[in-house]
Amino acid sequence: MDSPVPPRPPEPRLRRRDRHGRGMRGPIAPPQVPLSVTRAESFVDLVYDSRDRLERRWPQLSQVDFLVLEVPGFGPDAADAETVPLGRMLPAAGGHRDRIVIYRRPVEIRTKSRDERALLVHEVVVEQVAELLGLAPESVDPRYGQD
Repeated sequence: MDSPVPPRPPEPRLRRRDRHGRGMRGPIAPPQVPLSVTRAESFVDLVYDSRDRLERRWPQLSQVDFLVLEVPGFGPDAADAETVPLGRMLPAAGGHRDRIVIYRRPVEIRTKSRDERALLVHEVVVEQVAELLGLAPESVDPRYGQD
């Protein structure tokens, strides 16, 4: 008695189109457009652009650390403040260089578009640099307050 031969499974066929027949989709965006830039990374870029703009005029800013934090911290300085700060200048201490901190969320909340955000970031950076250098913001950046 011959045993029946089980049927062979069909060989997988090579698909050249998706199941709806439209073919492979193209790229989501052109190659020059970054797809994975987050809002936080974009904000950091705005801060560094402002720093670079000011550093051409004030070379000593190359010795200053520029930081971006999400929100201001809690502590004795924050407890007596009536408004939420947009930035802060921290003088050199404890082995750290001078630091300028820009707070991302308070700045983003106060702006509606990327252009507004870029202007506000630059104003905050100019104000903090002016405090660090002991100058008026208008002397740090002559275009301060004009945009």
